[in-house]
Order: sequence, then C-alpha cells, then structure tokens
Amino acid sequence: MLPRAVPGPLWAVLKRVLLALAILVLSAVIVYLGRNGYRDSSGKPIGWLTAFYYATVTLSTTGYGDVVPVSDSARLVNTLVVTPLRVMFLLVLVGTTLEVLTERTRNVWRQDRWRSKVRDHTVVVGYGTKGSSAVQTLLKNGHSPESIVVVDTDPARIAEANRRGLVGVVGDGSRSEVLERAEITKARHVVISAERDDTAVLATLTVRRLTRRATIVASVREAENAPLLRESGATSVVTTSDTAGQLLGVATISPKVSQVVQDLLSYGDGLELLDRPADSRDVGKEPRAVKEPVLAVIRGSRTMRYDDVAIGTIQLTDRLVVVRSVHDHRTDPVPHRDTGSGRPPTPR
Repeated sequence: MLPRAVPGPLWAVLKRVLLALAILVLSAVIVYLGRNGYRDSSGKPIGWLTAFYYATVTLSTTGYGDVVPVSDSARLVNTLVVTPLRVMFLLVLVGTTLEVLTERTRNVWRQDRWRSKVRDHTVVVGYGTKGSSAVQTLLKNGHSPESIVVVDTDPARIAEANRRGLVGVVGDGSRSEVLERAEITKARHVVISAERDDTAVLATLTVRRLTRRATIVASVREAENAPLLRESGATSVVTTSDTAGQLLGVATISPKVSQVVQDLLSYGDGLELLDRPADSRDVGKEPRAVKEPVLAVIRGSRTMRYDDVAIGTIQLTDRLVVVRSVHDHRTDPVPHRDTGSGRPPTPR
C-alpha cells in the first residue's frame, strides 16, 4: 500500500457531477453558437433552452430527433466535437465503475515503479506503539518518509502509516513472502518491534535468512529472550520491560535524574545523545578534554566507556557518543568526515 491522497466520497461524487455539468454547458454553447445550422421540428428558433435540451438528449444518447443539425458545418461540429463530448459524458457517468476497474492496474504500476527505485531503505516490522515511536524518531532524524516501509498485520495501522507518507505492507512480518514484498533484500536497516517475543525471534530469523547486509534492531519484552534474538541474527536488542522498569526505579529514587534520562531519550528536544565521527579538534585528547561530554568511544567494533584506560587518546578513526543540546546541534553542527562507513552524526 503506497501513500496517496484519498478524497472523501462526497467530494468524489461532487467532482463527477461538476465535470458532467461542464461538459453539458460546453455542448450547449457549441450548439447555440451554431444555431443557424440546426432545425427544430416545431419551427421555433434555436434558443438557449433548445440548445441545452439538444445537448442533454444528445449526450445521454436519448436522441428524440426533434432538433437535428441540417447544415454541413453543424454536422461537422457534431461529428468532431459533440460526439467526443458524448463519450466523455458517458465516461463521467460510469466513472466509479471505471475507477474500480483501473485501480488495480494503477496500483500495480505504482508498486513496480517503487520497487525499481527503492534502495537502502528501513523496514519496520510491527507498527504498534514501539514501531510508530521508532518511525517518529527516524523522521525527526532526517529520514524521508519514502525511505521507510512498514509491515503489519493490521490494515488500519498500515492506513495510518500511509497517511504519514510511508509505504506499507499488510501481512505477517515473520513470513518470507511478506518481507520480500517490502524489498527486504535491498534494505539497509530493519527494525523489529513485534508485540510478542516469539514473533520477534521468528521475524529476526526470517530477515537474517533473506539478507546478510541489513542491520537488525529488535525489541523484546523479557530479558531472558534477548540472547535468542542475538543468536537469531539481531545486531542490537532493546529490552523494553527491563528498560521501563529501570526508569521507574530511577524516577522513584531521583525524579530529576529520571527527567534527564527521558530528555536524552526524546530526540529533538533538550539534550540529545549523538554518535559522531571524531575530527581534528578531538584527535590526541582524552575523552574528558573534549568540549562536549563524551560518554563512550567507538573504535572499530569495540564500544568503550569514557573512563576505559584502553582508550588512551582519541584517534581520527574513532566515533564519539556525546551529549549535546538541541540548540548547539542546530547552530554549531559538527563537520561530517567520511570515515568509510558512510554514516553521518547519528542521534542515539
């Protein structure tokens, strides 16, 4: 299901009525302008009423024959202009039926065009509370709606995704044929936010079997199921129940700390966690000496906390996880340097 504007039924009917009236008026004007070439069986001159009468019975194919074109010019106009208008008028009247017949062809054409163009997109399996929040964060982070595909079994959720400009696939995200419709083999990222842990594990196994290149981020309710997701091929696993429980505990002990944590987790407002490449200003410094608070240093495949002695000093190929205010992020952006990974500074 590709996003598109869906007009209301009243507007669809009104549009067809207005178009039919426009064709009728145009036909009547043409008849009136060439009224000298028409003859009324009653002997009366051709006026506006007769012109509209002739246009109505002609466009509706009733054709009583009491008003007929008699001159060559009038017959030529009827052949070249009025007859096409009659066809258009009939098409408008049966427009609803034709629209239903052509809708599938139009959808197939749009889907084929989308499949030929989509590359390096993000597939979100499950568009519930977690999935929609993940999509909202991606959109705020600069991802375009066209680069996100949502998979869910609920057509109402897919319709909601379409209203946000997202492409949607109705189906079970743990089935290969459904994921293939989402062009999973071309995806760069896959977010699995299923409502059940067993569904998340099965979806992760299916995704990893279909693609080895995509980064898989999966959520799980119970911590004991997190190893299963990692063994199934998930790159990163988020335990929702434990995370929520820990945040509740922090809020109980220190509500202010809880507010700061929630601020860090809410992208686009207040403080943000950013994953950015190190630049020339950072090289040779210890993490504590960097202007922005550094929480971790990513070196190769290792993620080290800021106090890890193995860091030593920051290297040019490192990536830094820093805390930054939204105001500073917008007014003083960090220059992006190509590190070979193709990744710009990324909010965490």
